[in-house]
Amino acid sequence: MARLSATEVLDAALDPGSFVSWDTEPVQPDLGEDYVATLARARERSGVDEAVITGEATLAGRRVAVAAGEFGFLAGSMGGAASERLTLAFERATREGLPMLTSPSSGGTRMQEGTPAFLQMVKLGQAVAAHRRAGLPYLVYLRDPTTGGVLASWGSLGHLTVAEPGALIGFLGPRVREIIHGEPFPEGVQLAENLSRRGVIDGVVPLEGVRPLAIAALDVILGDQRPAAREASDAEPLDLEELVARPAWESVTSTRRPERPGLRELLATSAETFIPLKGTGSGESDLTVIMGLARFPGFSCILVGQDRKAQQDAYLGPGALRVAQRGFALAEELGLPLLTVIDTPGADLSTEAEHGGMAGEIARCLAALATVEVPVVSVILGEGTGGGALALMPADRTVCAEHGWIAPLPPEGASAIVHRTGERAAEMAEAHRIRATDLLTLGAVDEIVPERPDAADEPEAFCHRVVDAVATHLAELLPVPQEDRMRARHERYRRIH
Repeated sequence: MARLSATEVLDAALDPGSFVSWDTEPVQPDLGEDYVATLARARERSGVDEAVITGEATLAGRRVAVAAGEFGFLAGSMGGAASERLTLAFERATREGLPMLTSPSSGGTRMQEGTPAFLQMVKLGQAVAAHRRAGLPYLVYLRDPTTGGVLASWGSLGHLTVAEPGALIGFLGPRVREIIHGEPFPEGVQLAENLSRRGVIDGVVPLEGVRPLAIAALDVILGDQRPAAREASDAEPLDLEELVARPAWESVTSTRRPERPGLRELLATSAETFIPLKGTGSGESDLTVIMGLARFPGFSCILVGQDRKAQQDAYLGPGALRVAQRGFALAEELGLPLLTVIDTPGADLSTEAEHGGMAGEIARCLAALATVEVPVVSVILGEGTGGGALALMPADRTVCAEHGWIAPLPPEGASAIVHRTGERAAEMAEAHRIRATDLLTLGAVDEIVPERPDAADEPEAFCHRVVDAVATHLAELLPVPQEDRMRARHERYRRIH
């Protein structure tokens, strides 16, 4: 396919006529007359003076820093001058508080410059890390091809990373692989679509989709946090006495209704924007957890939630919890609140899950959520079985659907342990105090969201009530000093007996 040039990408993504170059004349290493001639030919053929161009522009009126690789200049290879130019751009973006948008296209390190060029990856990594530590968004659009040291440095460090359809994306260039190992990669291994499926990148986007995606992502990350508290409602309040009298098993059966709304319906009904982030970014994907950048009326967040529909085919595995932990880290780095959604029949109990470290991933999720420094609201949307549910529960505030529940095992499993039969599941559900009202009494839940009479019978209204409850709690949490909020979170769970 025809390769996109750096200027084509910038023209397509940025506000027309807004690009202003930050580049100065590159200072090249003294490697003799042949290299000087090579660089001169590359300039003439490509129309640019190095393999990367940098600058600033506006995107939907918002000032951003940008950098794009130019494959036409010595296969987009990164030597000392190109690496210094890109490093300076990241450092300036950090100083000036600008989001960074990049679009690499490169064969990797410039072989004409050898090891000194190779070592530039370190300072590039430092510059990107400093930009991210400053809480500034970094968005990456990988173009065909992106390989080698470019993919292994600035190409793989985005908060959101997508690629051009059909792009060759990989660490080892196919020609090098064939020479060193005597055979090529199997077909499709380094294809962008394959890497998206496997959780290496977040998606595949055509050129015309880059601008709207970048605008939406920055609107979520940098949008105002003004969640509105609920207005007074004429709706009949919950009758807690009636809820206490209701059998726990009724909640269990309600949350298992196939038509009950889950996370997908919540997003479709109430989210203004949702940009999914796929996998861990390191080659692991588990679709039982949905994670991404979300914008609801008045507030943005990183959303991490369990997808009940995906769990009809597969239980929640350790990979899903590693995806969740990527979400926790992103929320802290970007300074966005976290919204977690619990709706799971339980964690995977297979041999593969044991080998994948299921227990350790639950522990790491619990520890991360208990100590993450951004506001956290968790929602118990439906079933909440075992450690897989508990892994997403620690929060500053927790809201629970009227029929939502949390239990150490499914009631049938608890009955099998205690009574050696699964037939006393309803009795165990009652004894284990799994209901929303029980959790409210324990202090593990702050609010019960009504179902009138069941979420499955009024999915849209129910989803709106859930989001309204989240917004109200965030409106209360956001002004609280971090130290006070963290202390309150610690004490909240310390009090549960």
